[in-house]
Amino acid sequence: MPGPWPGLRRALLGLWAALSLGLLRLSVVSQEPFWADLQPRVALVERGGSLWLNCSTNCPRPERGGLETSLRRNGTQRGLRWLARQLVDIREPETQPVCFFRCARRTLQARGLIRTFQRPDRVELVPLPPWQPVGENFTLSCRVPGAGPRGSLTLTLLRGAQELIRRSFAGEPPRARGAVLTATVLARREDHEANFSCRAELDLRPHGLGLFENTSAPRQLRTFALSPEPPRLAAPRLMEVGLEEPVSCALDGLFPASEARVYLALGDQRLSPEVMSEGDALTATATATARTEEEGTKQLVCNVTLGGESRETRENVTIYSFPEPLLILSEPVAPEGTTVTVTCTAGARALVTLDGVQALAPGQPAQLQLNATENDDKRGFFCEATLEVDKETLRKNRSAELRVLYAPRLDDKDCPRSWTWPEGPEQTLRCDSRGNPAPSVHCARPQGGAVLALGLLGPVTRALAGTYRCTAANVQGQAVKDVTLTVEYAPALDSVGCPEHLTWLEGTEASLSCVAHGVPPPSVSCVHSVDGIIEGPLLVAREHAGTYRCEAANSRGSAAKNVVVTVEYGPSFEELSCPSNWTWVEGSERLFSCEVDGKPEPSLECIGSGGASEGLLLPLASPAPTPRASSIPRALAPGIYICNATNRHGSMVKTVSVSVESAPQMDESTCPSNQTWLEGAEVAGLACASHGRPSPRVRCSREGTAWPEQQRVSRNDAGIYRCVATNAHGTDTRIVTVGVEYRPVVAELAASPSGGVRPGGNFTLTCRAEAWPPAQISWRAPPGAPNIGLSSNNSTLSVAGAMGSHGGEYECAATNAHGRHARRITVRVAGPWLWVAIGGAAGGAALLAAGAGLAFYVQSTACKKGEYNVQEAESSGEAVCLNGAGGGAGGGPGSEGGPEEACSADASAGGEVFAIQLTSA
Repeated sequence: MPGPWPGLRRALLGLWAALSLGLLRLSVVSQEPFWADLQPRVALVERGGSLWLNCSTNCPRPERGGLETSLRRNGTQRGLRWLARQLVDIREPETQPVCFFRCARRTLQARGLIRTFQRPDRVELVPLPPWQPVGENFTLSCRVPGAGPRGSLTLTLLRGAQELIRRSFAGEPPRARGAVLTATVLARREDHEANFSCRAELDLRPHGLGLFENTSAPRQLRTFALSPEPPRLAAPRLMEVGLEEPVSCALDGLFPASEARVYLALGDQRLSPEVMSEGDALTATATATARTEEEGTKQLVCNVTLGGESRETRENVTIYSFPEPLLILSEPVAPEGTTVTVTCTAGARALVTLDGVQALAPGQPAQLQLNATENDDKRGFFCEATLEVDKETLRKNRSAELRVLYAPRLDDKDCPRSWTWPEGPEQTLRCDSRGNPAPSVHCARPQGGAVLALGLLGPVTRALAGTYRCTAANVQGQAVKDVTLTVEYAPALDSVGCPEHLTWLEGTEASLSCVAHGVPPPSVSCVHSVDGIIEGPLLVAREHAGTYRCEAANSRGSAAKNVVVTVEYGPSFEELSCPSNWTWVEGSERLFSCEVDGKPEPSLECIGSGGASEGLLLPLASPAPTPRASSIPRALAPGIYICNATNRHGSMVKTVSVSVESAPQMDESTCPSNQTWLEGAEVAGLACASHGRPSPRVRCSREGTAWPEQQRVSRNDAGIYRCVATNAHGTDTRIVTVGVEYRPVVAELAASPSGGVRPGGNFTLTCRAEAWPPAQISWRAPPGAPNIGLSSNNSTLSVAGAMGSHGGEYECAATNAHGRHARRITVRVAGPWLWVAIGGAAGGAALLAAGAGLAFYVQSTACKKGEYNVQEAESSGEAVCLNGAGGGAGGGPGSEGGPEEACSADASAGGEVFAIQLTSA
């Protein structure tokens, strides 16, 4: 155990601490601290700005005080313990003013800090090169002099609105001012004419001020690319003096091609090219004219310049002079028989050839002479001159024509003696004459009258036919010739010679003839569409009626005309066109068709002659339906009708018998849409019939399969059937739904669990029945079995807390209007004797009580209240029979037994038995 010393030590320490605290409090009370203060202690002022500083102390009576600073002062205000002074034109990057007071032989001080800032008023981007080659680097340099503090400064180099480089100078000393940002950038095509700039940002927001920004003036960059290849020069190797020649210069791989400059010159002559650019290609075209003083070899120069660089191509061009040759005829227009001299000359160095005859030497002429005849008229002469320049032979030529004057000549080839022209189309009538000067030709009838319009396009008419005298004349004489003109035209069939319509009377004699006009005279033939060619008079019959095709033909064409011959005759009836017996189908609205043969068309009327149709007018179908056509009455009276047909050639009578029939028709009364069969019954078919005349035949099928004549009904026969009624006038269809009902069968009766259950456990009996209409389920349990529960539809019986009294036989019965079926299951309840011995008395008492209660319940609820259960079972199928009595499913008319019989009746033979052994744990 520890001694008393530690406790004494703790007491002494506590006393010492108390005394020390008291002495400290006495010291504080006896000496109060004094201080000096400077406001603002830290200040940030724009360069060249002003600031008020307040220097103060808490000394009651300071001896003296002041403010030490190197900055300019503008005014001072004083008090006993304070001093305020305005500092102006502050330009130092950083100063530290000191506020001091002398108090009680001590000096009190407060030191401040004043820093200046300068906005980025000047932001300069170093000028860019005038042209920058694509693919090479250039330098961007931005300078912001004086701005600061530099630690708050950020510089950004921009291409348009795109940031290239951004640099912050954070961490620089507070006194640092101004900044420079330099970057190396690769020139690209897309940088051409792009604007570069520099943006400066002085961020003083952390110091309670704003963000100051400024941007330099933009500088535009011009980039270029120039192919190392020389330009392609296209120009003629030889150029003739005085002639214009095209010259072109092209170069690819230029960017921007539109900025390139082209110099194009021929010798000392500078050309004015037209420059066109497409993409990276440039083409310059010009027209060069060689001058006499430039004759000889000259250089053609093409120079392309872009971005201070250039590419050049030179080619030699030979300039020469070569005048055209001269071709001279001594008599360009000579009368027949005159001598004509032809001369061909050229320059001193040219060699000439006249009509294939070459001169003896260069510079000498070529000559020929001829005696002019008619055949020399319009003869051409060809003079060619050749000149060799720079190992190339150049050629020039000239031609001339000789005109020979002679008298007119009218040949059969140019002006035939006999003309044959077709009538109608426009023709140019020609009678040509040879002669020089060209003769005038005139053709007219000798006795006066028609004159042919030679050489003019005009129609040819029959009036021009005849004989004409043609005269050709010029200054050298005249020629005369007689010609005959024949005008041919196609046949014509008019109404006078060939009428369009003819009417013949049956039994009389007639003939068909047509006359046609035309040159040459046409042949005429008439053909019947059936009988062929008709010639001469004939005895008229009905088959002679119809259309005849009359055709006239000659060498100029043909003409055709249809002649319609009508043969008239008295009325007559045919059985096919007007039947003696007619059946009217009800609802069809088909009128009686009675066609009468006769020309002109006879009038027809049918009137009832006896019975219900006496005096009734039979509606007839019109051969050509019109809005006024008769309509059939809703109920046409059957009977005998007399039909009378009349035209101007006679009349005829016919008797017609009319009967009435109808199409099939089924409805709910003859073919119900819902029918019910009983499984196992013999059924001949669906109960379906149909109205109609004649009596329709009715056939019913499902999915295309017809119902057999006699068949025993099964459940598979339920479904949708299609019944079709048919007679000669149509069909009618009806859909019938067939339901099949059958007696109940308990298909399943099972217990769960199927193994052993200890006393107090639970078990369930499940009963499932097949029936239509659905069966009502009822149960019979062993006498005295308590705590039995049923599901809502009685299909499940459940027991909670099983005991010995639950052992025994359980019966499940299914009942509907067509019968009853039951199955049984046995439940055996057994347990250890210890449970029986221990619980004998209590169990007996409980069993007696439960039995009494169960008996009371059975008598008062299950069976006495069975009226309620039976009634409920009749409607919902939820009746329960316990202890040999209870509600069963009430049958309908014809069912076997009432509720009591259902509860007491024995199950059918062959009931199933299941054993459940209940054991203790």
